[in-house]
Formats: sequence, structure tokens, C-alpha cells
Amino acid sequence: MLNFTFSASIVLYKNNPVELMKAINSFYNQGYTFTLYLIDNSPLNDLQWIESHNSNIIYIHNPSNPGFGVAQNIAIKEALSCGSNYHFIVNPDIYFTHDVVTKMITYMHENTDVGMMMPSVLNEDGTVQNLPKLLPSPLSILLRKLKKPEMIYNRFIEKYELRFVHKDVTYNSPILSGCFTLLNLTAIKEIGMYDDRYFMYFEDWDLSRRMHQKYKTIYFPEVSVYHGYDSGANKSSRLFMVFVKSAFAYFNKWGWFFDIERKDINRETLNQFI
Repeated sequence: MLNFTFSASIVLYKNNPVELMKAINSFYNQGYTFTLYLIDNSPLNDLQWIESHNSNIIYIHNPSNPGFGVAQNIAIKEALSCGSNYHFIVNPDIYFTHDVVTKMITYMHENTDVGMMMPSVLNEDGTVQNLPKLLPSPLSILLRKLKKPEMIYNRFIEKYELRFVHKDVTYNSPILSGCFTLLNLTAIKEIGMYDDRYFMYFEDWDLSRRMHQKYKTIYFPEVSVYHGYDSGANKSSRLFMVFVKSAFAYFNKWGWFFDIERKDINRETLNQFI
């Protein structure tokens, strides 16, 4: 059994309750006692009934819908005030079938220089989603959207998404996805929570980058979870505009074409594999 406390949070917005319960049961079926915060940004509290599923679930209705990162910060503040050592950020379309929690927390507990971790994230068919990345440039974002010219794109994406690294290698990546993330709350106290300038998109990249400046941000493929990747920004004009606004916020903060730190961090990341 784990000798330290952990918590988790899921931000909701008009979610499918069947899918959501699959995510929740992935944790509770492992037999752990922990607090799960459901921060519901939906206009109505239709999902409040889930709170009765387990006495350790805390439902917080947040109909002003301030965005993903702000909502997660509500849960992180609660976790800190309750004395949690570690905290999982979980998407409602995540599920897993084996004990992911023990290995991830044990690794982080034994490596105190690790501030943030993510497991291998799989599609429903078992293929790997390429989520760890180098720090992005504006050109990176454009190429990922256009996927052209094909020859340039293929060479770029192999490097940018670290696809050339063997799938079983644990490594330090400056960008981790926020779909399933373990946070070291001691590190969070030092570097801060999600930046509320991002309504959605880029908030996980921003947190990864800030964390990576002082701690390791580890991709940990010894365990895996399943994720129903939707890529809403490629399907909805409204979400695409949210994506663009967040991209501007990110590059205004960190630098557009002149970002010396980005070059240094990306070079150090690639040097791990030489």
C-alpha cells in the first residue's frame, strides 16, 4: 500500500456519464482510498448524482465555465489544503485496466527531482498517441495543422513528437499532455498552478515548461492508459478560434521566433538519445 496521500480531479462539461463513470471506476476499482474532485463547468448540475457513487468524491458545480486550467486549479487548491502529496489530472475520456497509480507515484516518490509525469497514452486499438513533445515554435504549430509539404512534415514530426524514441524508454520531455498527468504538489507549490490566461489548449504545455525549468517532466511508458482522442480544434471553428487565442497567449508569454531557452531545452532533450 502507498504510504502517502494522493488525489485526482476531472473537469467536466456536459459529459457522457457512461464514459465518465468508466474513468472514475478505473481508479476506484483498484481499491485505493483517495479524494476525487469533479469540477463541473456545465451550465446545469446534471452530473451531481455521481457524488453519491463514492463517499470520497467531491462534486463542485462551476457554471461560470472559466476554462480547463482555472477549474483544475480549484481542485489543486483543495488537494493542497487537504495535505495531498500527489495529484492526478485526468480527462473524462481516460480509462485504464491495471494499477497505473502505484508505479507512477512510487517512481515520483523515489525521484524527488520529478515534478510532473505522464504514462503512455493509447488509442482504443492499442496504438500509441504521440503526446510528449519538444517545446513548440510557431512553425511547429503551423506544420502540425497543415501536414504539408509531406516530406518536410514527416521529417519534422518524427523529431518534434519524439517518435524516433523507442516506445518503452522513460525520458525527460519538456512538454507533457494534460490528459493524464501526475503532479508533485511540493513542486506545484514552488512553480505555481495552471496559468489562467488559457481558457483551453496550451495550459498543459505552459505548466510543463514552467515545471521543466526546475524539475524533471517524465514520460513513463511502464504503465499506460486509454484515451478517446477527439482533436476538437480540427472539427469545430469555435474551438479552433479558442486554440488560436491560446497559441497567441503562449507565444506572447514565452517568445515567438526569438526564444533562446526553447533552443537550449530542445537540444538538451534530444541529447538524451545520443
